Amino acid sequence: MYSRSGCLYGAENVFKNMRELNLLTWTTMISCYGHHGKGDEALVLFDTMLGHGFKPNHVTMTAILAACSHSGLVDEGRMILNSMKVEYGIEPSTEHYACLVDLLGRCGHIKEAYELIKNSDSTRGSSVWGALLSASMIHKHPEMAEIAARHLFVLEPRNASNHIALGSVYDSLRIHEGVSRIRATMRESRLIKTPGCSWLVTEGCLHKFYQGDFTHPSGRIIYETLTSLTEAIRPRDFG
Repeated sequence: MYSRSGCLYGAENVFKNMRELNLLTWTTMISCYGHHGKGDEALVLFDTMLGHGFKPNHVTMTAILAACSHSGLVDEGRMILNSMKVEYGIEPSTEHYACLVDLLGRCGHIKEAYELIKNSDSTRGSSVWGALLSASMIHKHPEMAEIAARHLFVLEPRNASNHIALGSVYDSLRIHEGVSRIRATMRESRLIKTPGCSWLVTEGCLHKFYQGDFTHPSGRIIYETLTSLTEAIRPRDFG
């Protein structure tokens, strides 16, 4: 709860003051460090957990690999994945490979990420190809983006986001033919991206706000207030 609220210090205090620790609490704290970009701390805690005699399970391994991914710890991520079966008797799953593919891709090792996918039978899920597609977007790599997208089109035929992601790679590189082809495919398949949505609850009532949607009953007052607030802070912060 503390970690998800952005209070890592509070999570650490709760963890350190617990009378008894089990695998769940160790894994949760490792995950907390990972979400806050503290991969080194996650690795130290992982080693401490092992020193206390706890054996990681597949969830723990996902947490530590994700922590490495969020912090760009490539060598450590490789080592952990390679040690899973030998040291802990855990067969790496699609999610474990997805973490390493994401890590490699974020750090620019896109071809290595692709080779990892090709050389394992456990890496054919949408999460793995999605990680490769995301990395291709970051580094503007159209060939890898096309490879990942082709697999995703088969695995998730109604997911418009995959088409949009590939289209954004084309657009960033001014490959206009590719952009036109993606748009045509989406029209023919009647694929529509779900608009972004935020929500809040006031006095027990749920209010949803969709991107580009101005139909909320109090929409006019809300947007007028937001505009006035924006104008009020602009001179102080940006003037």
